Amino acid sequence: MVPSLSPEGSRRMPAPPTRLQAAACSHRSRINVPNTLLVILLPEPSKQAKGNIDAVIALQGAIKFNGGGHVNHSIFWQNLCPVSEGGGVLQQGPLSDAITAEFGSLDALQTKFNATTAAIQGSGWGWLGYDKVAGKLKIATCANQDPLQHTHGLVPLLGIDVWEHAYYLQYKNVRPEYLKQIWGIINWKDVECRYLAAK
Repeated sequence: MVPSLSPEGSRRMPAPPTRLQAAACSHRSRINVPNTLLVILLPEPSKQAKGNIDAVIALQGAIKFNGGGHVNHSIFWQNLCPVSEGGGVLQQGPLSDAITAEFGSLDALQTKFNATTAAIQGSGWGWLGYDKVAGKLKIATCANQDPLQHTHGLVPLLGIDVWEHAYYLQYKNVRPEYLKQIWGIINWKDVECRYLAAK
């Protein structure tokens, strides 16, 4: 059966309506394009085994970009919540213990994450991921819409979009300020759930 990507469950970042509409449109295209590509590749799902490998190879870049964009944005929306719903507050628990063990403190994690992510040339994503082999939290970056798990082998816990569409209307070209401010709306409950599921 051919999977269908869906934006259900995606959480939207609090923002002015024009920014939200632009982000929703961008995310919607990340869903529509892979679904269209799947129809091109597999017009009859029952005949998947008879797929054309040349067509698969030719479309792999578009599938990676748009499918990765959908996966990344779905995590991003769920990683955010308003301050009124607990955004920005990391409760004491397994995740905070792991952050302290790996980085020394939440502030130290944020400082390292921001420096690493601000240094991305062009567009991409900053990630806090879990390395199942090492049993540790790690910070990583991915270019464009490349998904973390397939790029670095890390389970994605927290993803921050550093494409200009994510911050330009509010922060112009000052990516470091966007990174500094976004911590105030991080949904640490969601990040901790991902961490516990990954272990």
